[in-house]
Amino acid sequence: MSKRDYYEVLGVGRDASEREIKKAYKRLAMKFHPDRNPGDKAAEASFKEVKEAYEILTDSDKKAAYDQFGHAGVDPNRGGGGFGGNADFGDVFGDVFGDIFGGGRRGGQRQAARGSDLRYNLELSLEEAVRGLTKELRIPTLAACDACDGSGAKKGSSPTTCGTCHGQGQVQMRQGFFAVQQACPTCHGRGKIIKDPCNKCHGEGRVEKSKTLSVKIPAGVDTGDRIRLSGEGEAGEFGAPPGDLYVQVTVREHAIFVRDGNNLYCEVPISFSTAALGGEIEVPTLDGKVNLKIPSETQTGRMFRLRGKGVKSVRSHAVGDLLCKVVMETPVNLSDKQKELLREFDNTLTGSSKKHSPKAEGFFDGVKKFFQDLNS
Repeated sequence: MSKRDYYEVLGVGRDASEREIKKAYKRLAMKFHPDRNPGDKAAEASFKEVKEAYEILTDSDKKAAYDQFGHAGVDPNRGGGGFGGNADFGDVFGDVFGDIFGGGRRGGQRQAARGSDLRYNLELSLEEAVRGLTKELRIPTLAACDACDGSGAKKGSSPTTCGTCHGQGQVQMRQGFFAVQQACPTCHGRGKIIKDPCNKCHGEGRVEKSKTLSVKIPAGVDTGDRIRLSGEGEAGEFGAPPGDLYVQVTVREHAIFVRDGNNLYCEVPISFSTAALGGEIEVPTLDGKVNLKIPSETQTGRMFRLRGKGVKSVRSHAVGDLLCKVVMETPVNLSDKQKELLREFDNTLTGSSKKHSPKAEGFFDGVKKFFQDLNS
């Protein structure tokens, strides 16, 4: 009987990643495991088929041979690695649950862990965020020990093979059909023991250290943006690759401007006379002051748009606008003469509110109608 395609067995595409293959394998192995299907020969056969497909597709050399030549490329009778028919159900149990019980792939020692990623919270002023700058950051981290080059062993010595797990990094506990793989308690899964540890790092391979980095902050960044510096995180265990550093940006509130995306907003006070008669006022921008023409009869709350006076996008060449909201300021601390002049002015408006204050006239007409309807 011809064998089924390994990708078909696992239900994945030929472009599936190793993670996707492992995920499919775990699901099917749990489904067909003999302990879940006692006495079911079909389930046992499916279990062996799934395990065979998994072992081939997670071995880079065997996978390449299979992708090029099919089953013939991995047939042990033709010189390939092949798959033994006597599958050890205990081993696959360890494969499926290895991560939970501290083990890894069957028969392999734990790989030295990649260094942890670091996060640095950087607070900027609005001006700094809009224009961009270069910042010197002092980062406390774990760096590779220079005395032992990150090995953890004293100079002139080297780690030795663990006698408990014989370099495998794992020990296996069996009970009946079950076999659970665990990280070796002696070497903690590394497969090696440091008998003569480095005096500086005490066998850890890493030491606490602060480093100074020059980080270029691009123009236009905003709160929530994150800058990734590859390889600038903590050093990995025993020579493993370092992690990354993420600079998390926060922009402080500004005394004048409020930012919304690439646009800036501000409120500009104007006098009663300027609002009524019109004129020019000075408006602040991040590049300096500009003159804004106020037309006559401008109402408080009116928004004026100054194009191109906002923020240049960090992701494109688009530049936002500055939106100025004019707010008429009521004069305070008036002299007696000023009060009298205002009363005289107000008397000139009496009887002609519809002409001079159309919004107020419409509002009070609406209020009058509301109460009439209420009482009818």
